[in-house]
Amino acid sequence: MKHITHIIRISMITNFFLALFKFVFGIIGRSSALFSDGVHSFSDLSTDIVAFFGSKFASKPADEKHPFGHGKLEYLTSLIIGVVVLFIGLSLIANSMHRDLIIPSVYVIFVSLFTILAKYALSSYLIHSGKKYDNAILLASGKESSADVVSSIVVLVAGICMQLQSVFSLFKYADIVASVIVGIFIVHTGFCLIKENVSVIIGEQETDENNLQKIRDIILSNEEIVNIDRLNVLKFGYSCSIICELSMDGDLSLRDSHKIADDIEMQIHDLDERYQYITIHVNPVS
Repeated sequence: MKHITHIIRISMITNFFLALFKFVFGIIGRSSALFSDGVHSFSDLSTDIVAFFGSKFASKPADEKHPFGHGKLEYLTSLIIGVVVLFIGLSLIANSMHRDLIIPSVYVIFVSLFTILAKYALSSYLIHSGKKYDNAILLASGKESSADVVSSIVVLVAGICMQLQSVFSLFKYADIVASVIVGIFIVHTGFCLIKENVSVIIGEQETDENNLQKIRDIILSNEEIVNIDRLNVLKFGYSCSIICELSMDGDLSLRDSHKIADDIEMQIHDLDERYQYITIHVNPVS
């Protein structure tokens, strides 16, 4: 799990400086939209902190009370991230409704361009790493960072519109409208995170057909296996539990069938280190 915490640490540092950058120039440039975007980045930072400690606890080994480890803390951590993000988004929308009309500085445009590029690089890195290590925390942080990219684009468009408000008077509301849109993006991200992680906490199995087929190929490579009667891969954060029922020749000795099951377990373990808990039940057939 060291690589996970290292990636989260990089995200924390990046979000800290981006949030500070947006806050400072949001105040100097008199842009409520850029200031709201800074709040969004600070929400990224706060959730990174939660994610950092969540991944630490999730990596604790199994014990007497938790035979499948503490991996589901990963999803609980991501659920907390979703709740925090949802609350921040709703707060920003409410506050944006009561702001005075102020024309932001042209600097807001250049700051928005910089933050778009920086945040896009960070979100791509987090999502790629989350898929690589199949880690819900990194994926959650990456998705939130992606929403931050879109919100920064909204701020950029609002900054351009505000500079043209003398040409089209309605553009003077662009900064407030952008603040509300940023808040909506944040709310949507928080809702999606809550929905996804509640599903996993309740109990969710692997649905990636490529991963399942790799396991089936290992099992069926043994000539003694007649059929796979059942195959469930349950997610427990970083680790997975595999429950499998296999049909074998009923004339095989108990010793032989046990040896075959052990060999299959070892091969599945070698396939992916996440497959730590494997239970194989043998059904005899004529």
